[in-house]
Amino acid sequence: MKAIVFTKYGLADDLQFNDVEKPAPEDNEILIKVHAASINSWDWELLNGTPFVNRMMFGLFRPKKINILGFDVAGRIEAVGENVKQFKSGDEVFGDLSAGGWGGFAEYVCAREDELTLKPSGMTFEQAAAIPQAGLLALQGLLKGQLQQEQTTPAQKILINGASGGSGTIAVQIAKSFGAEVTGVCSTNKMDLVRSLGADHVIDYTQEDFTKNGQQYDLIIDAQAHHSIFDYKRALSPGGHYVGHGGASSRMTQIIFLGPLISMFGSKKLSLLMHEPNKDFALMKELFETGKVVPVIDKSYPLSEAIEAMRYYGEGNARGKVILTMEEDS
Repeated sequence: MKAIVFTKYGLADDLQFNDVEKPAPEDNEILIKVHAASINSWDWELLNGTPFVNRMMFGLFRPKKINILGFDVAGRIEAVGENVKQFKSGDEVFGDLSAGGWGGFAEYVCAREDELTLKPSGMTFEQAAAIPQAGLLALQGLLKGQLQQEQTTPAQKILINGASGGSGTIAVQIAKSFGAEVTGVCSTNKMDLVRSLGADHVIDYTQEDFTKNGQQYDLIIDAQAHHSIFDYKRALSPGGHYVGHGGASSRMTQIIFLGPLISMFGSKKLSLLMHEPNKDFALMKELFETGKVVPVIDKSYPLSEAIEAMRYYGEGNARGKVILTMEEDS
């Protein structure tokens, strides 16, 4: 089968488009014919060998545990191991394989049963591949921050920093579907996109610092943590909650150590989201099937152009998700 092979830390051009052996499922595994996979920040960071914790997890000088990137996949089951109970050949599934062996940037991949869920019939494979990590990061972050599913008056004020990214575009839609007043933060050329998703207010971070404009929010969802924890505290309303799930490692470390202390001595809470792969899929699928959330897909590339796709992703210009497809009708 064809796959994008990862043998050393570096940049997109260090990846290889090669023939590799097709995997065979073990007794507790499922063999998936991949139709689509999405690129996530973790793929890019692991390729770069940053932050250092990735090297500690996957190989200090070169990757040892993963030789094919990609963990968000959607496809059709080709074979199941004898201990698999929930799925059968022909089922259309999607999921996050980050807790296992990754391998999504390939024509076939094996996965455990608990890493997958059935794809709704009205969802394309590309949409399904866009959801597993980005969608659940958005949903879990909002739930951790106590998104009000029955809004009161005045509406809950929510700010989403990184509103034009994969998780940010979904977070905007989820928050609006529950009636919140949403402010999105993004760059100048992505403001129209964030408005089109329903954001009530859009801040251009190149022109305005949301932590210094005097506004306060009941909930801040942050995929681009670059401010001091004290800046975030200032931007929270009394009783407000900050939830970070991406950004500079130094800032996230600050939140890990200082967030609990600040939260103990006041009404404002500051914390990091510990992403739980494949949790809350039922609610995520319901939001999609009721039309409240539609994944934003910027570009799709065939697997043979994955190196160019990774290069594009690394430039930081993507709006929503970048997808790899394995066949023309996916």
